[in-house]
Amino acid sequence: MSNMGITAAPKPVCYDNATVKFFYESTGKNISDTWRTQDYIVVGLGLTVCIFIILANILVMTAIFVNRRFHFPIYYLLGNLAAADLFAGISYMHLMFHTGPWTQKLTIYQWFLRQGLIDTSLTASVINLMAIALERHQTIFTMQLHSKMTNRRVFLLILCIWLVATLMGLVPSMGWNCVCNLKKCSKMAPLYSRDYLVFWAVLNLVSFTIMVVVYTRIFIYVRHKSQRMSQHTTQARHKETVESLMRTVFVILGCFVICWTPGLVLLLLDGVNCGFVVLKFEKYFLVLAEFNSLMNPIIYSYRDQDMRRTFKRILCCLCPRSGQKGQHAGVHFNTLDQEAHKSHGAPMGHSNGTQLVLQDAKDLQNCSES
Repeated sequence: MSNMGITAAPKPVCYDNATVKFFYESTGKNISDTWRTQDYIVVGLGLTVCIFIILANILVMTAIFVNRRFHFPIYYLLGNLAAADLFAGISYMHLMFHTGPWTQKLTIYQWFLRQGLIDTSLTASVINLMAIALERHQTIFTMQLHSKMTNRRVFLLILCIWLVATLMGLVPSMGWNCVCNLKKCSKMAPLYSRDYLVFWAVLNLVSFTIMVVVYTRIFIYVRHKSQRMSQHTTQARHKETVESLMRTVFVILGCFVICWTPGLVLLLLDGVNCGFVVLKFEKYFLVLAEFNSLMNPIIYSYRDQDMRRTFKRILCCLCPRSGQKGQHAGVHFNTLDQEAHKSHGAPMGHSNGTQLVLQDAKDLQNCSES
């Protein structure tokens, strides 16, 4: 008798069979039914940038593979960061083919796939930057250039990075969404729960803060340690190499934080239901985040002379000019002679580096002759 006055809680209504357009309309986000001029511009520019992202990061990964100077843990992790950027380029290209009027034709699970690919690429980049921070912390505080971590451990670390990134990309489709609770739907991503957006944004912003603090501490330590190092030739070269690599990594982190932080702040505002401004700036911040995947190859080209030389070597092999074959061969022979001349005055500790320089010059010569 006492239970007669208790009413059961209403069972939540799930909209598993609803269209994507239904969720967009319920949150007030508009989907265009026809292709407008601005849609063509967005898709056209987006696809162009994606092609450059994919080609540029393939070039970085190829450079790390073919140049034995880069066969060290830090460069393997930088190569994995390029793989994450490559994956981001593919994800954005997939988005370009499933945006605008095409969006309303997607099923719920196709929409989750579209968003999950982007989430996975971001997570892979963030975790990879954290791994680079740990690797640099391990080596810099002993003023070593490269970690003693074995290749097997590096590859296991890379595998773990992608497993965690994939899992994070799958979380919304596995249940943390608003399919069964329309009141929780966000405006920027109408099938995502606002609770998930808060979790996602806070997690990444905290990770950014930790990385900035760690890298800043490392950079200050390097500058302080370098001022106390001897001006002996070997130590001076070692110091310059360590500082140059640290600056490159620091610039990469800085660009990543600058490009992604505005979008994450926008997600956070959407998550706490301050969505009156998010749709106005959504596309601009998405483009900014997309450009980040193109920045790293440009940074490598500007900051790393060895990487720049390897890029030229690869492009030379891909685009040989038969009419200038003799001219290129002469240039590379001169480079080989110059490096051999420099090697006579090189310290004993740099003999391996000299051999690699000579090998690179020979590869350039063979490339031009092919």
